[in-house]
Amino acid sequence: MTASDDTSAFESKTIGVLGAGQLGRMMALAGYPLGQRFAFLGQSEVEPSAPLGAFYNAQENPDAWQALATECDVITYESENTSVEWVREIARTTPVYPSERSLYASQDRGREKALFEQLGIPCAPYRLVNSLADLKQAVAELGLPAILKTTQEGYDGKGQKRLKTEDQIDQAWSELGHQPLILEGFVDFQRELSLVAVRNGDNQHVYYPLVQNVHHEGILRYTIAPARNVSQSVQAQAEQYLTALLDELDHVGVLTLELFETAEGLVANEMAPRVHNSGHWSQDGAVTSQFENHVRAITGLPLGVTTPRAPLCAMVNIIGETGPVDRVLALDHAKLHLYNKSERPGRKLGHINLWADDEDGLYQTLNELKPFLP
Repeated sequence: MTASDDTSAFESKTIGVLGAGQLGRMMALAGYPLGQRFAFLGQSEVEPSAPLGAFYNAQENPDAWQALATECDVITYESENTSVEWVREIARTTPVYPSERSLYASQDRGREKALFEQLGIPCAPYRLVNSLADLKQAVAELGLPAILKTTQEGYDGKGQKRLKTEDQIDQAWSELGHQPLILEGFVDFQRELSLVAVRNGDNQHVYYPLVQNVHHEGILRYTIAPARNVSQSVQAQAEQYLTALLDELDHVGVLTLELFETAEGLVANEMAPRVHNSGHWSQDGAVTSQFENHVRAITGLPLGVTTPRAPLCAMVNIIGETGPVDRVLALDHAKLHLYNKSERPGRKLGHINLWADDEDGLYQTLNELKPFLP
């Protein structure tokens, strides 16, 4: 059989990414070995992805997103804060994965919670808040403590206030009000988990193991993969939730679900229609990383195996300042990933992946990385 006779012959595609941050950068680094090409829409040529493909500067040209779409075979995005209007317009001529439905549902916490309820996925009790009177009524119904959040745009602890007493209500409204808000009731949880899943256009699903996430000041600081002491039934429950979401949304690409583990079972916190910080460990710790599987999914390729390469893995975020990275390079069971970003308080500058045969080995390596931990 000649190459021309093979109807399944590989076809390289140009993938356009709406955004030029570290997630697009890592997608490109995973996609180039698969023969794919990349282009990015960003605000500045110093952004992490800019050197890794054709760059379309949205700051210089407000219509650059249209030019990007014209030159690419398929479009994806890095953030749930991407413009739904752009995605809707681009999809008229160029495939966009994940689709507008996934983006629309996930970029608003009210719509997201409603979707969870529709699919029977447990989530925190909540009330939508549009006025100070709404907020006081919501507190009366849900009780305290509770968390007041913006329905859109918030990430890494931004755009939210924890309410412990009623005398904090007016101040919280003063700081966050005059925009759509949501009050979420308190969930008594033991730990925070997340699950990364991938679905392609042939309805093939693959799942990574549940991981445990530890946050500090609203920012993910480290992830343990797989999470310790997770039963098969708990993993299956998480996969059931994500299967329902993937199929309802006809989602193509990576979808991540953040969860609370409670005494009564798993409770959904929020979802992200993209590669996710808690999946970065898979770059060095899984047979196929989340980034490669996302590229495979959106370009119509079979999905890769998600099995961990080692019994235990971890990911440590580098936040604010780069720190003593020479220490990382001296370790036998760790890999350094820097994003070429300038230092700034609270900013994600890179991450460290590590792996071990047992818990003692993992925590020994984590102990060597104390300067990067809160």
